Formats: sequence, structure tokens, C-alpha cells
Amino acid sequence: MPNPNAKRLAALPHLDRAALLDCWRDLFGSSPPSQLRRDLMIPILAYRIQEHASGSLGSPTRTRLRQLGEAFEKNHDSTVPSVPRIKPGTRLVRQWKDEVHIVNVRPNSYEYKGGNYKSLSQIARLITGTRWSGPLFFGINGDHSSKQVKEAQ
Repeated sequence: MPNPNAKRLAALPHLDRAALLDCWRDLFGSSPPSQLRRDLMIPILAYRIQEHASGSLGSPTRTRLRQLGEAFEKNHDSTVPSVPRIKPGTRLVRQWKDEVHIVNVRPNSYEYKGGNYKSLSQIARLITGTRWSGPLFFGINGDHSSKQVKEAQ
């Protein structure tokens, strides 16, 4: 049986404005903004169809997108960092094998067992003995289920 959402998505570019307006009302429960152009309405409708089928963005993702939007409003030339910036004072806690490892975030470095390091990857390498992505190892850009990130009080 063909996927009905795939058919709806494929049909969107071929619908006239009246049909797109009907689709909008069906998906959003209201009329679209009057000045919204057809070429912008199509990807918004496509996103909404997919959102209904697969679920919406999680709260952390919406928060991060909001932060990025605010940053770009303040400075249009700003760049997106590859990993979220961790505030100084944050404590990263990671259990590896039978040992708990604690890293304190400093303004321009990371403190681990009395030493200062420029990157989390250096620390992850010390702990594991192999090359690791530090942010991934400490759960900064991945699954947080087995890792903890604590803000200092």
C-alpha cells in the first residue's frame, strides 16, 4: 500500500493556490497570512505533513533553534558553532568502566584531575586510551541517557 503522506507531499507543487489554502486550513486550523507566497507555502505545508506523520521537534532542538535565531538577529555575520558552547563553571560527569570522571569547564580550557586541557577530545583520549570525539564522549552532542551535564550552582 503506498504511503498517503508521500502522495500528499508529491502533489503539493502541482496544487493551485485555492487547493493550497484548503490544505493549510486543514493542517493548521486557520488561514495562512494573506501575503504568504505560494512558493513559501509549499515547504511549510510539506513540513507540517511530515510533522503530523513523524512528530515534531523535541524541546531541546526547539530551544537550540530559538537561541540560534536570537544570535543571528543580534549579529547577522555570526557563525554556527559545530558544538554548543558550554558555559564556564559547568561540570561534566562521565562514568567510564568503573571510574567516574569529572571535568570542570573553564573560560578557555577544561580542567581534569588538576591539569588544564584545550579540548575535551584530549581528555577523552586520556580516559579511554583511544581517539574519541570529546563532545560525543561527554554527551554534549548526542544521547544523554548515560551521561550527565551539570550546571554549577
